[in-house]
Amino acid sequence: MNFFDGQWDTELLSNLEKDKFIKRKQYNTIPPTVEYSLSERGKTLIPALESVYNWADDQMKAEK
Repeated sequence: MNFFDGQWDTELLSNLEKDKFIKRKQYNTIPPTVEYSLSERGKTLIPALESVYNWADDQMKAEK
């Protein structure tokens, strides 16, 4: 995935949807509107991400 080509976000969202971590809802509006949300599977990552956040926060505080 090339993070500098402007397409990384589209590719990332597509992969997260394919792997069932997020849900995509498209509305028939002009311009087109798309809404993303965490799926039940994606919500299972919240505790792990909170743990990583807390670890990083502790590390940053320790450096001060």
